[in-house]
Amino acid sequence: MTTALFDFLKNYSDYIILGLLGLMSFIMIWFVIERFIFLSRVKVHAYSNIHSLDIDLNRHLTIISTIGANAPYIGLLGTVVGILLTFYDLGNSGGDIDASAIMLHLSLALKATAVGILVAIPSMVFYSALGRKVEVNRLKWKALNSQKNIGA
Repeated sequence: MTTALFDFLKNYSDYIILGLLGLMSFIMIWFVIERFIFLSRVKVHAYSNIHSLDIDLNRHLTIISTIGANAPYIGLLGTVVGILLTFYDLGNSGGDIDASAIMLHLSLALKATAVGILVAIPSMVFYSALGRKVEVNRLKWKALNSQKNIGA
């Protein structure tokens, strides 16, 4: 049973980890585009209270942040599985150790962490940029409503 599990992981772990990171990237980009479009078109004067404005402004930002925070962990999981498989193969080699093959397997195992970081960095950059746009729109609403209160 253990051999079957290791064979499955050896054959499919890259596809699973990199596929999951690719899906996370797609979801992140989808919501980033949606948020940029919404935030560029939002009419803050149409909101009667700041709470409903905040709800609309902050929608989907948690998803972007969560992807940015967790993508490195998914990549790290792929790296740990790759290193585990390398050591498993090394243990089953029967004493015939090829250092270049070990280094090749270890370097390939690290690609999952690199991809995870490549997903996380833009996610957090976009999250910060969108957070700033949210704050600007919130301040616009406050400025408009303070003018209404002064004029009344």
